[in-house]
Amino acid sequence: MVILPSAYMPSVEYVARLLREECVIDLGENYVKRSERNRASILSANGVMALTVHVENANRPRQRMRDVRIDYSKRWQHQHWVSILSAYKSSPYFDHFAADIEPFYRREWRYLVDYNMEYTSTLLRLLGAKCEVRTSEQYVVATEEDLDLRPKTKEGSTFVAQPYFQVFSDRMPFAENLSVLDLLLCEGVDAIDSVLMRCQL
Repeated sequence: MVILPSAYMPSVEYVARLLREECVIDLGENYVKRSERNRASILSANGVMALTVHVENANRPRQRMRDVRIDYSKRWQHQHWVSILSAYKSSPYFDHFAADIEPFYRREWRYLVDYNMEYTSTLLRLLGAKCEVRTSEQYVVATEEDLDLRPKTKEGSTFVAQPYFQVFSDRMPFAENLSVLDLLLCEGVDAIDSVLMRCQL
């Protein structure tokens, strides 16, 4: 089994594993700062850009993911949406999917886990993915047979990306394992067959 954390705009690897392996998303773990739980990567004209969801009490030790609240005191939603617009407005599928993505930068969610899970479900739906997303409200204890991808250092992961067209392919090398949003806006629903099912896990 693959154990995954809740993730903001999950990566290509994250979604490929959801589609192809037995996975569980651990909602009972503790929050880890500066991780995929509230940080995602997109490709801008200047290279890879990290987008971070602001959360309350980020330095509180042993804070359960279920209890982490989103902080709206800074305009991070506006900044993220402007960055996405700037990076992807010329991508092949931006106009097709923008109306589904924009509400995640207009509405407010109280808890990070709820925001992440609804966003992930939306991205899977837009990809046309047919997979059952299993979650656990209790901390998942990993066994020797499990692949635990909750630590920030992904030891044991053998993921190798399958390259695809990116918006700035004409001026910079392929950037692997960005948010699956990058893949969706560049490849559309063909992403599952052309990329996600061909990545090496």
